Amino acid sequence: MTEEDKIGISHLIQKELNSSDKILKPDFNQKTGRELLAFYLQSKFKQLLAYDNKAAEPIFIEVRYDFIQKFSKRLIQNPEKRIMIGVTGESASGKSTICKEIENVIERFNMPVTILTTDNYFNDISGLIKEYGTFDNLRDNGYDVDSPNSFQLDVLKDDLDKISHGEDIYSPEYLLNGTGVSVPKAKFVPSNKIVVVEGMASMFGDNKDIFDIKVYVETDLDIRKERFLTRAYTERNQDLENAKKHWEYILGAGEKYVKPYRAEADIIINGDSNLAYFSQILEYIHTITNNFEA
Repeated sequence: MTEEDKIGISHLIQKELNSSDKILKPDFNQKTGRELLAFYLQSKFKQLLAYDNKAAEPIFIEVRYDFIQKFSKRLIQNPEKRIMIGVTGESASGKSTICKEIENVIERFNMPVTILTTDNYFNDISGLIKEYGTFDNLRDNGYDVDSPNSFQLDVLKDDLDKISHGEDIYSPEYLLNGTGVSVPKAKFVPSNKIVVVEGMASMFGDNKDIFDIKVYVETDLDIRKERFLTRAYTERNQDLENAKKHWEYILGAGEKYVKPYRAEADIIINGDSNLAYFSQILEYIHTITNNFEA
């Protein structure tokens, strides 16, 4: 993020806070109040996109032409439903990092948010790993770990439906210790007003239809490769040869199973964005959605 970008977005935030031309806080219990809010947010979000488009390192790569109108309509028609945000992208694109930043910013403003990772919905393959000796042997013998068939999509669909309607859930937990064990109903997941679901499986099947906002994270291939190999070596104790072999697998799997959902995304964002700038963008969105005259 350039110093100019940093100053620019800070200026936008202060301009909103200090503006004497604020609208009265709408009555969200009334349809007319929600319609006023929707119109207001549409105009402000368009201003934000125009600003970001001029930044040295934009966050938004692409925004679907009808997204703002579609999301506004959803807020008007069904205000009680949780705001469901699905985040997908190929491996090492930056999904988890961006979701963590979303969580940090939202919590800083005391807004309840839930982050749910679909990696915990991998099938239990402990029996197969015992049969083949190791996960790597299983993969090398043709097990397609990133295929939609390798996830508990029915369980995920049921959990997403419950959490979107205000019901807390217990999600599975897939153990990242090489055993392939999935523990059912192991992690408590509260149903907060904003629910962010991240991972490649978030868009598989008709699960994608539950999301109000579908986000695709895109990052340069060389950056993704460097991230993946570094993570494999430093966090997962993989030797370089095996890490490179697995990179070749996920490269093909991402092209086959994940990349097609880029065309269905409402927003495509840069997964190599400066997190400080991204944080300020989120702060600006918070400001415009909460800065009304009493």
